[in-house]
Amino acid sequence: MTKSSVKNILLVEDDSNLGMVLNEFLVMEGFSVSLARDGEKGFETFSNSNFDLCLLDCMMPKMDGFTLAKKIRKINQNIPIIFLTAKSLKEDKLKGFDLGGDDYITKPFDEDELVRRINAVLKRVTINSEPKEQVFNVGKFVYDHANLTLTLNGKITRITQKEGDVLYLLLQSKNNVLRREDILVNVWGENDYFMGRSLDVFITKLRKHLKLDTSIKIENVHGVGFILSENN
Repeated sequence: MTKSSVKNILLVEDDSNLGMVLNEFLVMEGFSVSLARDGEKGFETFSNSNFDLCLLDCMMPKMDGFTLAKKIRKINQNIPIIFLTAKSLKEDKLKGFDLGGDDYITKPFDEDELVRRINAVLKRVTINSEPKEQVFNVGKFVYDHANLTLTLNGKITRITQKEGDVLYLLLQSKNNVLRREDILVNVWGENDYFMGRSLDVFITKLRKHLKLDTSIKIENVHGVGFILSENN
């Protein structure tokens, strides 16, 4: 990597041995890493620097990873977040994705796998930031994909990057079935059960955003995918 292309990672891990090992390994892989030992210090570090990705341990003193992710999302809705956890409970994974997590890896894990997951998430962010058709009419709404805004009668609502990316794909396939696996691969990078549950959460959020125009529907095609349609 050239100096200008080095990605800055915030690593928040309370296990001092694991934190040191991950820090050294990621630096060897060409990343710049800032290590914090608890959630409060992690938030302070995040607030004072610019990062490309966050690696957050879920169970930490002073502030757990989920709370930290929620506070980070209030500042930056788009920065990728990968959760690190010693648990493999489904509820924890779903909670992480509901908070806008991009991936989830269970300890103990292979460092090479972690790097591959980091690179995959960063690649998705890069692809999603590439130039696209930016402005769409959807019913009475105007959706601006570049600025992630939905406008209705002059009122602007800002949505998250993932909400915007899912809506963008639905609009590209308007009035046609968009398969679940196509959304998951394009937005989350892989077709996975837990990411599928996260997708359902984002579909629900989009329906809430669009409910002021009753002509717009996002229909669930059971076992297949979704259709965004307008009834004129």
